[in-house]
Amino acid sequence: MPTLLHIDSSVLPVGASASRAVTDAFRQAWTEQHPDGTVIHRDLATHPVPHLTADAHTAGFADPSTHTPEQAAAFAERLELIEELERADAVLIGAPMYNFTIPSTLKAWLDNVILMGRTANAEDSRIKGVPVTVVASRGGSYAPGTPREGYEYVQNYLSAIFADALATDLRFIVPELTMAPHNPAMADLIPLYEASRARALTEAAQQATSLSTPQAA
Repeated sequence: MPTLLHIDSSVLPVGASASRAVTDAFRQAWTEQHPDGTVIHRDLATHPVPHLTADAHTAGFADPSTHTPEQAAAFAERLELIEELERADAVLIGAPMYNFTIPSTLKAWLDNVILMGRTANAEDSRIKGVPVTVVASRGGSYAPGTPREGYEYVQNYLSAIFADALATDLRFIVPELTMAPHNPAMADLIPLYEASRARALTEAAQQATSLSTPQAA
């Protein structure tokens, strides 16, 4: 049975979060496409994972037989997250832009699952080629040609991680101008926001539906 790993990182709850609305649309479409599938959902806002510690970091480069008790305990927590990622046939991530980049909770999760020689820069990585969809919502627009194009550190960063280091099959869905309904100075942009939201919801359903059930080994 196929497995979808669904990661949300918005601090806002369902109904108030642009990224959660789109990840929810993706998840619903994926579930309809895979009625016997499994969804593993991690909400990093309500249940954050530990930030990387010295013990967790050094344990990743040491023979397990040499681990101190502290390293063993810290690495066990990391290993749970890594194996969860490795079991996924598809990954869905809600990554809203906070202060030009991703939420710190999502960075903490990435620091745990990126392990050189296993998930990253490894020819035999189990996540190599796995489809990863990132919903990169943002309050304004950082698209090419806009005044703030140079401040876009979400897609640039996550491309370096998921496409380059982890070698996954990465695609983005970008609902933008999400602050338009809440900021009077952006009132003229509300139609563009509404069009971006509608497009993102459609793309989410289409991308989820396009993911076929993996072939049996």
